[in-house]
Amino acid sequence: MKKHIVCIGDSNTHGYCADPTDCADGGIRFNEDERWTCLLQKALGDEYLVTEEGLSGRTTVFPDPLHENMDVLPYLPALLKSHEDIDLLIIMLGTNDTKDRFSATSAVISIGLERLVRKAMSVDCWGNKAPNILIVAPAPILSEIKNSAYAETMGYHCAEKSQQLAKYYKEKAEQLGVHFMDANGCEVNTIDYTHLTKKGHRQLSDMFTSVVPKLV
Repeated sequence: MKKHIVCIGDSNTHGYCADPTDCADGGIRFNEDERWTCLLQKALGDEYLVTEEGLSGRTTVFPDPLHENMDVLPYLPALLKSHEDIDLLIIMLGTNDTKDRFSATSAVISIGLERLVRKAMSVDCWGNKAPNILIVAPAPILSEIKNSAYAETMGYHCAEKSQQLAKYYKEKAEQLGVHFMDANGCEVNTIDYTHLTKKGHRQLSDMFTSVVPKLV
């Protein structure tokens, strides 16, 4: 049996591309040669199975009043059970939680993440192994978003909250006894100031490639 890695995330796991000129296929999604999940699979090789569970707009625990089924918490047990046995669960969420319409501070967002991690630990999807979870602070939203049209829907405080997530996520990881990684430094585009570029996907894959084999 291959070592099974499940990656739960939002549009930056699904592979949304804000700049069609940055995507080989000229579409709105990076292809299998560009997305970090697929690059990670190639780097790790045949002994691993990397499964993407990315949904654009996904939050940790906050229901979105504008879009249905965005909070992953209610669906987490079924999602995890559908992929058992799991050797490593990667959770990279929080960017959408910073939207002003959720009225959540960075600290509150981290509490939502904690709730999600505790639920994941309780799900019978680990075989005969202990839960093994890596929480990732997503690449921060760039401050320039506040001067763009995207701030009208994301809100004018999203960048500041996003940039504080790593601090709180690291604290939660220590409290929960799970692994932590900070995706800060991975390139974000200068169109919507939120989504990874093709280079950013490669950088993130390289980060995971150096970390994951030590965790499974």
